[in-house]
Amino acid sequence: MIKKLLPVMICWMLSIQWGLAQNTSNQLEILNAETLLGGRGVERLIGDVKMKHQNSLIYCDSAYFYSQDNFAKLFGNVRIVDQKDPITTTSRYAEYDGNTRLAKLRNNVVFKNEETTLYTDFLDYDRLTGVATYFNDGRVVDSTNVLTSEKGVYETQIEKITFTEKVVLVNPDYTLKSRLLYYYTIPKTAETVGVTNIVSAEGNRLNAQISSFYDTQLKTFRFYDGDAESETSLISGDVLFYDELAQYYEAKDNVSIYNKERKTEVFGDEGKYWEDRKYSQVIGNALVRKYFEADTMFMIADTLITQDSEIVEDRYMTAFNGVRFIKGGMSGKADSLTYIYSDSTIYLFKDPLLWNNKSQISADSINFLIANEDIDRTYLKHNTFAITRDTLNNYNQIKGRKMTGFFLNGDMTKLDVEGNGESLYFALERDTLFKGMNKLLCARIIMHFSDGQIQKINHSVKPDASFTPPHIIKKDDQRLEGFAWREDEKPTMAMVLDWRTPRIREKGFNFFDEPDIIIPYPSDDEIQINIEEHHFENTENQAYIP
Repeated sequence: MIKKLLPVMICWMLSIQWGLAQNTSNQLEILNAETLLGGRGVERLIGDVKMKHQNSLIYCDSAYFYSQDNFAKLFGNVRIVDQKDPITTTSRYAEYDGNTRLAKLRNNVVFKNEETTLYTDFLDYDRLTGVATYFNDGRVVDSTNVLTSEKGVYETQIEKITFTEKVVLVNPDYTLKSRLLYYYTIPKTAETVGVTNIVSAEGNRLNAQISSFYDTQLKTFRFYDGDAESETSLISGDVLFYDELAQYYEAKDNVSIYNKERKTEVFGDEGKYWEDRKYSQVIGNALVRKYFEADTMFMIADTLITQDSEIVEDRYMTAFNGVRFIKGGMSGKADSLTYIYSDSTIYLFKDPLLWNNKSQISADSINFLIANEDIDRTYLKHNTFAITRDTLNNYNQIKGRKMTGFFLNGDMTKLDVEGNGESLYFALERDTLFKGMNKLLCARIIMHFSDGQIQKINHSVKPDASFTPPHIIKKDDQRLEGFAWREDEKPTMAMVLDWRTPRIREKGFNFFDEPDIIIPYPSDDEIQINIEEHHFENTENQAYIP
């Protein structure tokens, strides 16, 4: 019984002595040890060691205690428990400075703060500031995420962890990689600086070149100079927001939305995309590129709406406010436009105009059909008017109630006019000699074209026709009623580029593209030694050449 009480009595007496000699509020205290050895300011504590410093209890298998320095070296099953803060640390070895309140923990370190646990082999914990620093690989685990990095700083008072070098965040939905990440443990949000790459469990990729924000609980992302890529789409912008639960993307500034299946890319100032509905809106100097094998269709407007769907009848694209477009030799303008994917037809509304080579077509309503990736025919209704300029700058004209234009390889080959047909045609010989002017009134007129010029005119019933020689043609007779040549409004590629020149986004560095095994480059010294050895071998071999 006396043997058992002796260690406790010694510890109690030593504690009283140290308490009288020094400031007890800052002094390490021995509460228990099975064996106490040593002297002259260095005590060896062995077996069931228990010490106290302020609000913390310190446990270990054995320890060296330097009382004058207020410092202890702790060995085996080290555990430091703060009685007021919910922080507990364990390791195989530690050094504890009572004056600075700095704990240096080594080997199998576990730092636990409520739901957040840090694992490492090298940790310095400043209890005065509440800052824990690891510097040789660490892993943080909470109820949602696992984060690893080569270095890290855990600021417990503000619940912030800074991860640096080879940072990886893993949860059931996503894996994130970066070089610098700030993680806030209470809301479970992550902020990164520099290149950040994320891959979802489904294989979708989200990337940022400048920085990012990720709420791991709400599943929302914000990327700066970012892009998001799925199996069917690629979305990018200077600022990109993604709400996974709502399946909603929002991009601002230099926005691009690319539909891989439809080979259509939309650019604008601001874009919104609902992934589940496959519905998108782009506003602010919108530009559309529809990629065909032979060429590209360009369209500009203030606002663009697209609806994709598994059901072909539900797919469409609508543009409005100042629509302009170019495809091959055809261009056009209107106040608004709708493209119906099911029948590959484009509808133009409100003062529509079409140009094809030297021809101009106008009507109250125009729509045209795309077949085999090219314009096949166009349909015009009410107040239809077609004008073609010949080699002598005369304007051949035709008008009627309804027209159908036929195209081959993007060029108009035939124009069929039905109802109240009128035509004005300037007859030329060998494209250089003006012979006179033909005027024709007929219920139906068909014009045939070659290289943009009228080659032949047919009619279905007997027309009311007249021919006027050049010398008696009056200026007022050279125009049909409603004539308006509006070539200055014809869209050009210069107009498209001036409207919007999309930002060229180079493919940036991606952590997921790095090889798992890195082969180090030889140092300069190793290269020099290799050169000298190679030179020596060559010289030695040459000495034996007969």
